[in-house]
Amino acid sequence: MSDDSMFTPITLGKDLELQNRIVLAPMTRARCDTGSTMPNDMMVEYYTQRASAGLVITEATAISEEAFGWANAPMISTPEHAAAWKKVTDAVHAKGGKIFLQLWHLGRQSHSSFHPSTNDTVSASAIKITSGHAKNSKNENVEHETPRALTIPQIATTVQDYVKATRLSKEAGFDGVEVHGANGYLVDQFLQTRTNVRTDKYGGSMENRYRFLKEIIEAILADGAFPADRVGVRLSPNGNFGDMGSEDNDVLFPYVAKQLSSFGLAYLHVMDGTGFGFHNKCQLVTAMDMKQAFQGNIMTNIGLDKASAQGMLRSGSTDLVAFGRLYISNPDLVERFQNNWPLNPDAPYEHWWTNSLGATGYTDYPFYDEKKAAASSIFAMAPPMAWYGMAGLVLSTAMIAGSRAIMAK
Repeated sequence: MSDDSMFTPITLGKDLELQNRIVLAPMTRARCDTGSTMPNDMMVEYYTQRASAGLVITEATAISEEAFGWANAPMISTPEHAAAWKKVTDAVHAKGGKIFLQLWHLGRQSHSSFHPSTNDTVSASAIKITSGHAKNSKNENVEHETPRALTIPQIATTVQDYVKATRLSKEAGFDGVEVHGANGYLVDQFLQTRTNVRTDKYGGSMENRYRFLKEIIEAILADGAFPADRVGVRLSPNGNFGDMGSEDNDVLFPYVAKQLSSFGLAYLHVMDGTGFGFHNKCQLVTAMDMKQAFQGNIMTNIGLDKASAQGMLRSGSTDLVAFGRLYISNPDLVERFQNNWPLNPDAPYEHWWTNSLGATGYTDYPFYDEKKAAASSIFAMAPPMAWYGMAGLVLSTAMIAGSRAIMAK
């Protein structure tokens, strides 16, 4: 592919044409109203600002009470949630964009205070996170809890939670869904030996550890809200986020990619970079490793900039490139890349998911103003009048007049 390949269209499946290969990566921003799980008008504005991406993927969105575990993050478990999300999808579509919702179950990374019905957390096995701290429903730092291992009937119920959330996503007007299987959340907890020591049909072999994800995809497709080519999956073979990383990841994840090929999915979203840390348990799994195993579109993410994204597209190791942090402070990232305009400074960490900031660090990052930039460059070029006396005055006046003409266009 050429260096402008990021800006060429790509069709997912039979008929979902994306205007370019740039993707807004899913990022938890925690901007629901305090204490709420409903998308709000500020979130409508946020996603609409970034609708020029080929594909917009929403922040991780909890599929049930049991799945929830991040204060002020959204959910998709009721018709009311679907109605609130419909405002987002309508606005993105009005701008010509396409948007998927990311389906999320935190598993052991949650806290019991979010789950009044059960007062506990769940996982593949009863293995506690040993590093860092959890956040409770008051957003306070607390000790991680030992999760309850899901029983086989409870696994079946959780699979149906994914199905229900997918159906609600369709009602909300989304173009598709992405199953979040990365970053140490519930699907990842079933996949990796670090968190899965089960001895039943969901543990032990790679085939058994993959079974939970397989059943989620099979159930979603059997329900029929979306066809396979409107469903994506996200995986993180290299990351240590959530106290993850297993010795066989370099074998497991290409295996999972190969198995997922049989469904004809929209894409496989691979967090192949090490921006979230590297577990150092086995060799790095590259995008090319996953591309060779998966028969379909690969999306890559973590730490990309324009040059590295172009290089990955050019190499053939990926078909779509997702950007997260750059998109926080550059809502017009596509246009900035396409026109070689400078980027806004990176967003400070406190802007990422601090609910109390509201629009600050969320919807207030400026779009590039070409006219203003052109005028500023003319002013910068104007020589000091003292250098050239009256001639300098005439020259500077002409430049100022020219800049005003540009501003007036």
